[in-house]
Amino acid sequence: MSFSCFSPLFVTWKIGRDRRLRGCIGTFTAMNLHSGLREYAVTSAMKDSRFSAITKDEFGRLHCSVSILINFEDAQSCLDWEVGRHGIRIEFLNEKGHKKTATYLPEVASEQGWDQVQTIESLLRKGGYKGPLTADVYKSIRLTRYQSEKLTMSYSDYICHKNPALAATMHPITNGVVPNGHHVPDHHGDRRHGSSDSGRSGRYSSTNHRS
Repeated sequence: MSFSCFSPLFVTWKIGRDRRLRGCIGTFTAMNLHSGLREYAVTSAMKDSRFSAITKDEFGRLHCSVSILINFEDAQSCLDWEVGRHGIRIEFLNEKGHKKTATYLPEVASEQGWDQVQTIESLLRKGGYKGPLTADVYKSIRLTRYQSEKLTMSYSDYICHKNPALAATMHPITNGVVPNGHHVPDHHGDRRHGSSDSGRSGRYSSTNHRS
């Protein structure tokens, strides 16, 4: 992997064969990965306001993904990024003149079948913009693009990792590091996978945010 032991990160929980979103929270502030992963694994499972807290009865159907965010770049425009390659973070002023931010991880647009314009429109709405989406609104967006290194593990894979003696009685481990958000298709159909966020590495505040 091409990241250090300190990095921005997101933890995503999905459930069932259709991999429905069950929680996703992260930070753009570079964190120690050991403590950061522990913190955000719990936070995303228990404190995502879009969902109730994950329960013990759900453990056997869960998949957990860790996205390590890398290669941040200031874009030239709100369309200066590639679907399926880049995650995006936008800053904009809402119809009342208040500064807002929002982000989507690299896999979101391709999972939903969106092009660049549809993605930006959705992200503006998720960030709280309620006014008409005019050309001036799009021109005013400040966009940062980034990539991710992603690892996904099912609960059964986790149990096998913790107790190798069980591996012979369970399916093979299929988790792996997948660069730039490309991984096994995940047709959860939940279009709420994104929300308001804060920034990274001291440039913005360190408030938790969802994707």
